[in-house]
Amino acid sequence: MNTKAYPIEVDFPDILAHEQSSSGIAYVHTFDSGVPGPHVMINALTHGNEVCGAIVVDELLRRELRPRRGRLTLAFANVAAWQRFDRAKPDSARFVDQDFNRVWTAAVLDDTSRTSSELARAREMRPVIDTVDCLLDLHSMHEKSAPLIVAGPLRKGIDLATRLGTPATVICDEGHPEGRRMRDYEGFGTAESAKNALLIECGQHWEASAVAVARDTTARFLLLAGVVDEADLPDGWIAPLPPAQHIVRVTQPVVATSMDFRFAAPYTGLEIFPHAGTVIGWSNGEAVRTPYDNCMLVMPSLRQLRPGVTVVRLGKIEQTVDQTSTQTSGR
Repeated sequence: MNTKAYPIEVDFPDILAHEQSSSGIAYVHTFDSGVPGPHVMINALTHGNEVCGAIVVDELLRRELRPRRGRLTLAFANVAAWQRFDRAKPDSARFVDQDFNRVWTAAVLDDTSRTSSELARAREMRPVIDTVDCLLDLHSMHEKSAPLIVAGPLRKGIDLATRLGTPATVICDEGHPEGRRMRDYEGFGTAESAKNALLIECGQHWEASAVAVARDTTARFLLLAGVVDEADLPDGWIAPLPPAQHIVRVTQPVVATSMDFRFAAPYTGLEIFPHAGTVIGWSNGEAVRTPYDNCMLVMPSLRQLRPGVTVVRLGKIEQTVDQTSTQTSGR
């Protein structure tokens, strides 16, 4: 498996200026237009070492972006993990006690006998998130891979992803056995609710191109939600759409049961294996094989290896959406 150290190509923003907010929740800023419309949230730093979202939220706050309709929340989530970032050990700042993106079940948040830095922060942010209609959660990846959308398992998430139009790969999945993600929390993950959410994996954590993806998807998301006009957004944020989007359904996760797991090659993600039965790795000395033809690897990584962690998800392409007639050149 690839364990190379990737270069840090971006400058980390100073977000301390954003600690105080009118919401009363540190680093969570909500602005109300006073005009009817949805409550839209752009969230960064679900993981403390994923800088591209923090750059975008910092830029929007410094530009004093305000909604023309509805409400807009701009948030930095796991600030405690972010504050631990060490360039010598950049992967260690993902979280403090547990993955912030595995605690988003009401029963878990209600259970005050369970404590951690991440649970405390999730409980602090929960009252705001409970009022959000449409969430964009900005993430990045351990390995250098093409960006992708995590749309969840429901049709409404897929539809929102195709309306957004980018990135080119849309992943439909049930999440992780380790715990529930914010994008699947309550109404976001319920078919009967009008609430909706997308998670964008913008690229490798510290590559400059991930910032461009975060800017593009954020700008498009805000316009799609109708809370701002294009003239309100920074010039150059909107990039051309990819010629097509591929809808990929995750059929199963591969979960480590011990520290004895290795891949057959230095996979980084979106590799496709034509034949069922291809060995892609070994778990406790036993071969892990592709279960069907044209199996795609989704976000393989051993950087956070421990028992119970999903080391890769396996998927198949369900649909390809042609976008050549809906290209946007950007401003």
